[in-house]
Amino acid sequence: MDHATLIVLLALLQYVWFTARVGLARGKYNVNAPACDGDEAWNRLFRVQQNTLEQLIVFIPATYAFAFYMSEIWVLIPGLAFLVGRFLYSLEYVKDPKTRTPGMAITLLSNVVLVLGALFGLVRVMFFS
Repeated sequence: MDHATLIVLLALLQYVWFTARVGLARGKYNVNAPACDGDEAWNRLFRVQQNTLEQLIVFIPATYAFAFYMSEIWVLIPGLAFLVGRFLYSLEYVKDPKTRTPGMAITLLSNVVLVLGALFGLVRVMFFS
């Protein structure tokens, strides 16, 4: 499970970076806690952080399930795609939310591959082994 753990830890580091950007931007844009609304630039950073959290809820367990039931090595492909998708999503969303589609599509595709691959592998083990 080393490859899955590596991917998950990289995703968590990416999320920590997104969270740090939000925290630093609170001061820059004078958005005092507990406020969750402010300058549009701050709102965009906050939405990237929140959307990434929403995606991690699917990504983390699906990554481990895929690695366990399908392939410890092949998990790297959708896992790395997820990281690239989140990075692209962040760049585009902060610049102009209307351009976020490619990054979001890569993220969603990665999560779908992980979930369906894990489900396929589980069914194979349960009924055909």
